[in-house]
Amino acid sequence: MKKGILMVSFGTTHLDTMKKNIEELEHYIGEKFPDYQIYRAFTSGMILRKIKREEGIHIDTVGEALERMASDGVHCAVIQPTHIINGIENERMLEEVRKQEVRFERVCVGKPLLSSADDYKKAVHAVMAETKLAPGEVLALMGHGTDHYANASYPMLEYTFHTLGYGDVLVGTVENFPDLNNVMTKLQICGAKKVALMPFMLVSGDHAKNDMAGEEESWKSEMERAGYEVRVFLKGLGEFKGIRRIFEEHIREAL
Repeated sequence: MKKGILMVSFGTTHLDTMKKNIEELEHYIGEKFPDYQIYRAFTSGMILRKIKREEGIHIDTVGEALERMASDGVHCAVIQPTHIINGIENERMLEEVRKQEVRFERVCVGKPLLSSADDYKKAVHAVMAETKLAPGEVLALMGHGTDHYANASYPMLEYTFHTLGYGDVLVGTVENFPDLNNVMTKLQICGAKKVALMPFMLVSGDHAKNDMAGEEESWKSEMERAGYEVRVFLKGLGEFKGIRRIFEEHIREAL
């Protein structure tokens, strides 16, 4: 039985962070599952169109990738999202999988990064194992945020950091709650003077480089204007060894 794993990401047009995060994660999964062929799909139509237009690179949608797998003779299809939460993008992916599942003898779908209490704990330890803070420095993580009810994952993530002893970590989002104002209020309350900024996203792409670390109208510029000493980590979650292991575990659970 021919087997394949489809790695589904939101996507990015930044080739540098695509290589460090998406490609390296796919290579890691390929090494852990040598009997499976690895496929790739992005869920963001805007990113797919832009990367095709500007870079001349075609990347499959979920539907196209599943069609490709079926044409290649894959009988056992594993679909593993690299999405952080069980939000809108993941639901759209699941809809497409349901449409195409009749093409395969067996279909297994893995869960996004933060899908159980243990996932949150493992993600916290994975980040902190490779993130060194200076004395008195607070780590502020920027998540994406969503109108979907799964946005509650971000306050839950901060709560998990604190319950595991990392009280010097704050979590905000660029597009929902908690936002930059909430993060700034907590910084003021805890009396911090130094802040380390890092994205809590699979890739360190447009949001990280511009909304978080840009020189104007960014988290960094607003914090510096408020008198904080700011240090930036442009590192996506796909670069963390512990995060890659969580996705590996989700594939094994799905199988």
